[in-house]
Amino acid sequence: MLERTFILFKPDSIARGLVGEILSRFEKKSLKIVAMKLVRMDKNQAGKLYSIHLGKKFYDELITYVTSGTVIVMVIEGINAIRLIRKIIGATDPLEAEMGSIRGDYGSDITYNLIHASDSLETAEREIKIFFNTDNVA
Repeated sequence: MLERTFILFKPDSIARGLVGEILSRFEKKSLKIVAMKLVRMDKNQAGKLYSIHLGKKFYDELITYVTSGTVIVMVIEGINAIRLIRKIIGATDPLEAEMGSIRGDYGSDITYNLIHASDSLETAEREIKIFFNTDNVA
């Protein structure tokens, strides 16, 4: 099934020069970038994106971190894109992520894990709307 999903490259992926490496992994799996931009996320956007974690002990640290520098937000399209991308990026905790996945190869800890990806169609739709409108998605 053709799907669209939301991806966020966190500040550590940009600071460490891993954007090209990560993008190439998606492109090698025939995933298509249909929208992409550099943003400096504000606390309001970060709060909307991570609203499911509100009240958890790591929430404040996560919001501070993702608003600390430039991020890349994008919409990617492909067959079974959500499941495929979640497999490519690996488990949230890099210590549990398989080697060969983005987080398994490059992640340093559960906060500095390089990338965020939607986990369902419903989540993707909600997260895309935080950063894009229908006019700026190809």
